[in-house]
Amino acid sequence: MQHFIHLIKKDILLEWRQRYAINGILLHVISSVFVVFLSVKVLNPPTWNALFWLILLFTSVSAVAKSFIAESKGRQLYYYGIASAQDIIISKTVFNILLMLVISIICLLVFMTLMGNPIQSMLFYIPAMLIGCVGFAATFTMLSSIASKSGNSNLLMPVLSFPIIIPMLLVLIRASRNAMDGLDPSKIWPHLLVLFAIDFVVIALAYILFPFLWKD
Repeated sequence: MQHFIHLIKKDILLEWRQRYAINGILLHVISSVFVVFLSVKVLNPPTWNALFWLILLFTSVSAVAKSFIAESKGRQLYYYGIASAQDIIISKTVFNILLMLVISIICLLVFMTLMGNPIQSMLFYIPAMLIGCVGFAATFTMLSSIASKSGNSNLLMPVLSFPIIIPMLLVLIRASRNAMDGLDPSKIWPHLLVLFAIDFVVIALAYILFPFLWKD
C-alpha cells in the first residue's frame, strides 16, 4: 500500500510539473467542442450524445496513451527494482481514472454550456459517464503498457485500442442515450451493469497479465 501511494503521488507530481501536457489536453477538449458549436448551433439529443462520447474517446487516447509510452527505459528499470508489477499497473490505472474523471466533467460542462443540456435523467447519465471513464482509463493504460514494448508504440496504440474499445463504446452510447431520453431505470440498469462488468474484467486482466509483460 505504501508503494502504491507513493507511485500515485509520483504521477501527480510529474503531471503537475509538466502542466503543458494536461493544458494541451484541456485545450483539445474545449477547442473540439467549440468547433462543433461553430459548425452546428443546435444538435438533436442522439447527435449531442454521440459527439460527446467521440470527443471524450479521442481525448482519453491522448491523455492515457502516454502512461507507459512516455516513460524512459531507465525509469522503468528503476521502477522494476523498487515496486511490484501489480503496484505499477494499479497506480497507473487509478491515476488515469482520476485524470479521466476531471477531463470528462470539464468536457460535459463545456458541452452543456455551448450546446445546451438535453439530458433528462442526470442521475443516470453521470454514473454512465463515470463508469465509461473508468473503462477508458483501464483499457488504454493496459494497451499503453503493451505498445510501449514495441518499436513503433505511437502507431501501435490506436491500432490496438479501437477494436477493443468499440464494444464498450456501443454500450456506453446506448446507456447514456436511455438516460438522456429519461427512460425507465429498468432499461438503464442492465447497461450500467454490463459496463461495470467490462471494467472489472479489464482491470482484473491487467492485474493478472501485466507482471508477465513487466518482466520483459
